Amino acid sequence: MRNRLFFLLMLCCSAAPATAQVSIGIGLPNVSIGINLQTYPQLVPVPGYPVYYAPQLRSNYFFYDGMYWIYQDDRWYASSWYNGPWGVVAPEVIPVFVLRVPVRYYRRPPPYFRGWQPDAPPRWGQRWGNEWEQSRGGWDRWDRNSAPPPAPLPIYQRRYTGDRYPRVEQQEELQVRNYGYRPQDPVLREHYEARRAQGAPPPQKGRDSGQRPPTSQAPPQMRGPPAQQQSQQPQQRAAPPQQRAPESRHEEAGPQGKGAPQQSQRGQGPAQKKDGGKGEDHGGDRK
Repeated sequence: MRNRLFFLLMLCCSAAPATAQVSIGIGLPNVSIGINLQTYPQLVPVPGYPVYYAPQLRSNYFFYDGMYWIYQDDRWYASSWYNGPWGVVAPEVIPVFVLRVPVRYYRRPPPYFRGWQPDAPPRWGQRWGNEWEQSRGGWDRWDRNSAPPPAPLPIYQRRYTGDRYPRVEQQEELQVRNYGYRPQDPVLREHYEARRAQGAPPPQKGRDSGQRPPTSQAPPQMRGPPAQQQSQQPQQRAAPPQQRAPESRHEEAGPQGKGAPQQSQRGQGPAQKKDGGKGEDHGGDRK
């Protein structure tokens, strides 16, 4: 298992600066595999298998369990994006369902596939030797009724074509944001967790921290209006004294001004008795 994890961790090295045509893998850095797709390829399910293949490409191009797979020059390559960068994967860790794809779905089969049954998987034991055959015993025997469903295609990658194809340092963030599928194959899951440990946690935590503050601040915002109403009540009670203040000034200036308001006379008290005659005279003038 340690060796398998080592092989898959080599795929994580693709996070280093590289172009989409560069393969970064086991002992083969900076090797071009000749794949340069300008648009997202058409992928069709292989009948009875949880694997997709690309019938319009002249390459052995597959998609399985959240990753793209290419078989070329007797080597397997894998990537989480449709146009790489690609990493070399050792035969010891290739998922069994990728190995089981029948020969007829290899759009560019190597010469040693000739004579093999088109509806049967390639004879990998014959190609890679008895030692591999013993380590992967039973890879070609399985119950076809128990095949898992195919993983959803990361079709969000269709938006990134040509010059818009993301740089290597952007691919992981876009993958985490738009594609939440988790691999089912145990070895691929280890690779998935290792890759997420390098690039995924920062953007995930950033989004979580951006969502939590509104929930904690919601209760104070809901209690805000009552607090404002309480602060306004003392101002309303204090309003009458402010209205009486001008009345006291009218009491002093009442005898001098003919246009004094009638409301100011209500609070004069004794002053009405002293100036009562004058008030009656004004009334006579009005008549």
